[in-house]
Amino acid sequence: MTARAVFASALLIVLLTAGNCIAGAWTLKKHHWQTFNATTLSTARAMFGSRARGSRAVTFRKFLAQNTVEYGLNDKITLFATPAYVSVVSQILSGRETRATGSSLEAGMRILLFGRIGKLSLQGSYKAAGPFDLSDSSNQSAARQIEVRFLYGSSFKLGGDDAFIDLQTGQRWISRGRPDETVFDVTAGLWLRNDTMVMAQSFNVISSGNAQPPFAYYRSHKVELSLVERISRHWSLQLGGYFSPAGQNALVEKGLSLVLWTQD
Repeated sequence: MTARAVFASALLIVLLTAGNCIAGAWTLKKHHWQTFNATTLSTARAMFGSRARGSRAVTFRKFLAQNTVEYGLNDKITLFATPAYVSVVSQILSGRETRATGSSLEAGMRILLFGRIGKLSLQGSYKAAGPFDLSDSSNQSAARQIEVRFLYGSSFKLGGDDAFIDLQTGQRWISRGRPDETVFDVTAGLWLRNDTMVMAQSFNVISSGNAQPPFAYYRSHKVELSLVERISRHWSLQLGGYFSPAGQNALVEKGLSLVLWTQD
C-alpha cells in the first residue's frame, strides 16, 4: 500500500449527517493520534411524509460543531471521543418557531479483528446527546445511545490511482422513548493526484418499531460528496456537501461541512 492510500484509509470520517462522527475500519498505530475538527451548516424546508416526498412543511436550520479525537492504544485498539455543540432553529407544521442549543459527548473504541484481506473492525460507543443531536430531530428531548457496529475497509488501485472503500453496519439502542436504529454507511475515495482526494458517501438510518409517542418510525437516507486537500504532512482540509434523496418521517435536509484533519 502506498503512502497516499495509508493516509486516506487512516483519515476516513462520516460527516455529521446525523450528529455522529464515525471513523473508518482502520485503526491507528500505537501511541499515534489524529483529530477531525468539523463545522456543519444545514437546512430543511420539508419533511418526508409516510408516502410522499416533502408532504409536511418545516423550517429547520442547524449549526453543528464537532471535534473527534482518536488515539492508538496499540496497533489493534483505537480509542476515540467526540464532544459536540449544536444550535437549531425550527418550525414544524406552521407552529411556533423554537430555538435550542445543546451539547453531546460520544466515546468508545474500535478493535481490529483481522487485516489480511482488507480491515475488519468492531466498534462500540456510548453517547449522551442533547436535543437535535440524534437522528430524530423533530422533538426537543435529550437521550442516551449505545452503538455497536462492524466496519470493513479495503484499499485498491482504480485506473492507476489509489482508492479505498469502507462499509459499515451497526445497531443503536436509544433511551427516552426514541426508537432503536439500524445503520448502514458506505464511503468511497479516490486520489486524483498526490494531494487531492474526492469522496462519495451514503448514510442510511432505519428505525425499529419500538418508538413511543411522540416519536414514530422513520428512515433517513443521505448522500455526500467531498473534496479533501492535503495542506501538509500533518494537516488536511475537507469540504463536503450533502442532501437527502429519500426518507420517511425525516427531514429533507441539505448542508455543507468544513473539516480540518490533523495527525501526528
